[in-house]
Amino acid sequence: MAERVNSAWSPSSRELERQKSRREIKRKQALIAIFSSVLVLGTLAVVLVTSPGWESVKKTFFDVGYGQEILPLVAKGLWINLQLTFIGGAAIGAIALGLALLRTTKSPTLTPFRFLATAYVDIFRGAPLILIILLVGFGVPALGLSGVSNNVIFLGTVAVVLTYSAYVAEVIRSGILSIHPSQRAAARSLGLTSGQTMRFVVLPQAIRRVVPPLLNDFVSLLKDTGLVSILGVTDAVRAAQINASRTFNYTPYVVAAILFLLITIPMTRYTDRAIRKRTDAQNSEGAI
Repeated sequence: MAERVNSAWSPSSRELERQKSRREIKRKQALIAIFSSVLVLGTLAVVLVTSPGWESVKKTFFDVGYGQEILPLVAKGLWINLQLTFIGGAAIGAIALGLALLRTTKSPTLTPFRFLATAYVDIFRGAPLILIILLVGFGVPALGLSGVSNNVIFLGTVAVVLTYSAYVAEVIRSGILSIHPSQRAAARSLGLTSGQTMRFVVLPQAIRRVVPPLLNDFVSLLKDTGLVSILGVTDAVRAAQINASRTFNYTPYVVAAILFLLITIPMTRYTDRAIRKRTDAQNSEGAI
């Protein structure tokens, strides 16, 4: 009987009117959005193209022929940026996790290490990345330590890892602290040790919560690897700088920017999607 009732259900006339009204509202909103976008972007384009110095800017920054010529060189440099990003990202994740665990531990035995982790985070979060790169890049070779590489790519990666580990550690620590104490209490009541509770109960939830901000940090990491060019690393930024200084044409900078955007924009959209999914999941949990 219930199955027949469900199969025979159909929306009422009032519900159909509501659906039609919603569709009309969405259509109007879409048309308004398209019109306003075309108006604003079109106005900006007209102002740009009709400006007195547009022809000079076009030749100096948007020379298509020269851009195609130097594209392979800049793309080769971008490959170094990608290598620095992924290798550095792996090291950052490991170091940051250790720092976050040290900062959240309450073990009296680890108190001095907790103080050291706090000092590390304070120092490398407070100092600009470009200064850390300069200090590591020129300071480490000056020490003359045996067994320590003076390769500029290695030193630049170390400087980036030192700085970003402090930022990522705070993101992970915030995720750990966001887990309700009842989770720990429940795990301990089941016989899990403190280490097992952290590993199997707290960390999985904490990491899942901080994935969106970690993705944002990863995007920033890719962009900031361009700063290692001040040590002489021929990455995308350095390759663009060399070619621009050779011809006094700044199209290589635009080419480098476009290459970075082709990678960072999809990553940013994926981050936004992850944040939206996380927000929807939290709202659903709250509704229940």
